[in-house]
Amino acid sequence: MVNYRDIEAAAARLEGQANRTPVITSRTVNDRTRSQVFFKCENFQRTGSFKFRGAYSALSNLSPAQKQSGVVTYSSGNHAQAIALSGKLLGIPTAIVMPQDAPLVKQEATRGYGAEVILYDRASTQREALCQQIAHDRGAVIVPPFDHADVIAGQGTAAQELIAEVGALDLLLVCCGGGGLLSGCAIAANALSPECRVIGVEPEAGDDMTRSFQTRTPQSVSHPDTIADGARTLRPGELTFPLVLRYVQDMVTVSDQALLRSMFFLWERMKLIVEPTGALATAALLEGMVSAPDRRIGVIISGGNADIQQLVRLKTA
Repeated sequence: MVNYRDIEAAAARLEGQANRTPVITSRTVNDRTRSQVFFKCENFQRTGSFKFRGAYSALSNLSPAQKQSGVVTYSSGNHAQAIALSGKLLGIPTAIVMPQDAPLVKQEATRGYGAEVILYDRASTQREALCQQIAHDRGAVIVPPFDHADVIAGQGTAAQELIAEVGALDLLLVCCGGGGLLSGCAIAANALSPECRVIGVEPEAGDDMTRSFQTRTPQSVSHPDTIADGARTLRPGELTFPLVLRYVQDMVTVSDQALLRSMFFLWERMKLIVEPTGALATAALLEGMVSAPDRRIGVIISGGNADIQQLVRLKTA
């Protein structure tokens, strides 16, 4: 089990490397929700998402021999960019298995950070199997997107920073794909603000963690069709799922239409460029899936690597 000491250790590794991202408030949001809301803006993190925290935490903790052997991972984009930049900073060769339909902006950024990008077809190839084969052939280390102790600990530093800056919270809403950010933030909240309820938010079409949470048994989803490309995970992680069961109080889902409305609200009213996955937690609050009047609410905005042309087309369609 990952614990809060692991998050403190990850924070020490990230000191001077990760951005201490801003916390933003909005009178409009406070009036609309009748609560006091604090947005932790990981869209301003290096590589544009919280993923840099976990990636750098994991890569910096590898042994010298492992660093020399290189790292391989699979990702739709944000973890890919984070691993690529972390590898560049630490002098570690990196290879990323990415789906062919990953947003072009994320593919180009991953290559720009110096990683080798290996594309695959979601319909015919299992990314984990391909990644394992590449790692075997090259003698490389696999650092997965969420199911890794050092990755989880690194992601938890986002909530650690939020609570350190604004004080105790009554509620913390966290975007959820594979559960690395959710479980890490829930561990931090439990240690620093024990009365805080933590709720994870998934897209309706990618609700594997929500159904798993409700049944207390791992559930899977096949080829989730959602605009939240960072939350198209097929099943909860072996590490993240027990942590979610232990530290998270509830899970909710939001539709793609709700996600678009909330994302464009953040763009237009708060001037925050956020990608669909990054707006999951915001959507749960603004769309009324979660309500906590007269309470202090933390919301993790997980990333801002939006394919703007594609999303504008969705809005005008």
